[in-house]
Amino acid sequence: MMAAALRGSLVTLAKGLSGARLQPLCARSLSVTSSQNVSESPPARADSTFKVTMVPGDGVGPELMTAVKEVFKAADVPVEFEEFHLSEVQNMASEEKLEEVLSSMKNNRVAIKGKIHTPMEYKGELASYEMRLRRKLDLFANVVHVNSLPGYSTRHNNLDLVIIREQTEGEYSSLEHESVSGVVECLKIITREKSRRIAKFAFDYATKKGRSKVTAVHKANIMKLGDGLFLQSCAELAELYPKIKYENIIIDNCCMQLVQNPYQFDVLVMPNLYGNIIDNLAAGLVGGAGVVPGESYSAEYAVFETGARHPFAQAVGRNIANPTAMLLSASNMLRHLNLEYHSNMVSEAVKKVIKQGKVRDDCVCLCVQV
Repeated sequence: MMAAALRGSLVTLAKGLSGARLQPLCARSLSVTSSQNVSESPPARADSTFKVTMVPGDGVGPELMTAVKEVFKAADVPVEFEEFHLSEVQNMASEEKLEEVLSSMKNNRVAIKGKIHTPMEYKGELASYEMRLRRKLDLFANVVHVNSLPGYSTRHNNLDLVIIREQTEGEYSSLEHESVSGVVECLKIITREKSRRIAKFAFDYATKKGRSKVTAVHKANIMKLGDGLFLQSCAELAELYPKIKYENIIIDNCCMQLVQNPYQFDVLVMPNLYGNIIDNLAAGLVGGAGVVPGESYSAEYAVFETGARHPFAQAVGRNIANPTAMLLSASNMLRHLNLEYHSNMVSEAVKKVIKQGKVRDDCVCLCVQV
């Protein structure tokens, strides 16, 4: 099966890349990042082990995490996982379990997680465990880098855009009530403070990464006060970054433009629901939910996960889940930990396997299923 072939190839490549052949790669990485006060020569082995919280989640999440652990072991990555199984649909969720996970995340400050499936049935609690984790840790910024991978044949190639989503308020505020029988009111919360914070994050990200344009995505023509406040906050922050071009676009037009000509976009910043939609749409442009990594940040914590969040429950046990997105997320996590050597080792192994094309047909089939 595709997943087994990809995982096996990655383990083999990781073992091979852990030797002297990786040194030129490290040298190239150093030349790019030396201006950022990185150590003069990245070590082949770290002096200490980093503790990272792991939450496999539901669906194929545990299988994807197995792939991560196997590759990390083969590549001798100095990371120790504290693993917690948290699920609302597998009777593995409770306030005590949630507090254990939060305590581990706060202690380690870095986590990697799968999708925790949110059931649609109302059982007395509106906020899902995913949302509660984000709020408790104040993971306000979700970043999804949509990047074409050589080896995947898609309608659009050489794509390189970033989606930045505010994910602690907006439509996902869990403030709903039935005012009278048959009438439900759902509150969408937009605040100036959090709108300015995510806008600043987007412009800072664009500046740090050498990006040239930030586009605010909104529906202020209809939600004149809520999205109007978000749009106003973005425009105010844009004035502080004169070297970054600033534009705005209505969400429905943004979806159409992404499908027709995604190359016009660079960094997109948006409220919660729009980001959820655009993340998945953009993932489809480069191969599907199985190939796009993601990460979420607060001022103190970082959580790494797939960019398009799908449990893909129908694939459980069939050994067809594509581990690419989770492995690239794990690579980004290692870079966050300043383990450039090991980060490059994992990401280059993933890209090499995909570029060789030996698992391409099954990967494309998988992405359509997701």
